[in-house]
Amino acid sequence: MHVFRLRGDFQTLDLYSAFLFEQGARGLEEKPGEVWAYFPERVELPLPGEWLELPDTDWLEAYKRDLKPVRAGPFVVLAPWHEWEGQEKRIVIEPGMAFGTGHHETTRMALETLAQRTEPGMRVLDLGTGSGILAIGAALLGAQALGIDIDPTVIPQAVENARYNQVEASFKQGSLDDIEGPFDLVVANLFAELHAYFAQKYRELFGVCGTLILSGILAEREPIVRSALEANRFELLSRRQEGEWVCLTYAAC
Repeated sequence: MHVFRLRGDFQTLDLYSAFLFEQGARGLEEKPGEVWAYFPERVELPLPGEWLELPDTDWLEAYKRDLKPVRAGPFVVLAPWHEWEGQEKRIVIEPGMAFGTGHHETTRMALETLAQRTEPGMRVLDLGTGSGILAIGAALLGAQALGIDIDPTVIPQAVENARYNQVEASFKQGSLDDIEGPFDLVVANLFAELHAYFAQKYRELFGVCGTLILSGILAEREPIVRSALEANRFELLSRRQEGEWVCLTYAAC
């Protein structure tokens, strides 16, 4: 197993997470002062870091040992090898194959907010679905869930995760231009700049009214998101912050 070491932590290096997975990373682990990205083989990366090698068995055992279950509202996010006896709704995600295991603040806040706003029978869109975790969570709450992602490589894993969790969430490769509304709720865990860019398109996803949950926003970039959403007649319902990350919930009416 090959390891690419980057100085920083999950918060400061979060912008690189999706890119690392797209380049073939099978997992990310935070160490004191740095983050390790695990690859089956070396690849060219335009990032400031260095490579080292570990025996596969050492990495697998360490990864399984260090990855813990994560509670998020009524849910608990588990890896296939975890055991759990609590009453939470279980979401089992194979880690390392696509972005979104519930361990990062952005995913956890989105999942918790989704649980507060989702009702059975709603039509829910998970934009930038990655592992499918948010669409799966919506489906477990009784919604008709669709996950979409521009990266075709994550769709098979999202489908497999939904099958493993025995829900009927749907997934497709594409962008906002490939989606037909209306939706009752849209959740998007993306960068702040993308939220601002998509503000008008978000408006077109709803019918008379709906709910928009936006995560993945660094607090210092929150103003550009709020300005764009307010310019498109969205009303702020709630704001959450964990560390440097913000999750905003809007009403579209």
